[in-house]
Amino acid sequence: QVQLVESGGGLVQAEGSLRLSCAASGSIFSIDDMGWYRQAPGKERELVARVTAGGSANYSDSVKGRFTISRDNANAKNTVSLQMDSLKPEDTAVYYCYANVLVARYPARFLEVWGLGTLVTVSS
Repeated sequence: QVQLVESGGGLVQAEGSLRLSCAASGSIFSIDDMGWYRQAPGKERELVARVTAGGSANYSDSVKGRFTISRDNANAKNTVSLQMDSLKPEDTAVYYCYANVLVARYPARFLEVWGLGTLVTVSS
């Protein structure tokens, strides 16, 4: 069984910063891409940022230049973080961590795992 545990959400004023972290644990051979989605009230879940196992990152246009995703695979830490700067009220949402986890070999089987979400509220 694989679990993702997020931390770091909270309330912040506009132009402030927050850092989200997500740690994967359980029966993990390796993790392909990891990242963050968010869902604002009344809106669909959208991709915020993701990073591959090799470290290549991509971002949604709405957060490019303000958010930075990073990943730590060393010593089986399997963590991903999202540094959020220059936050705006429209960044208010529940942020969900996800990971594509290799849970079996021969044949390879990947499992998409999601965290429970952490609320980020940006006040104006």
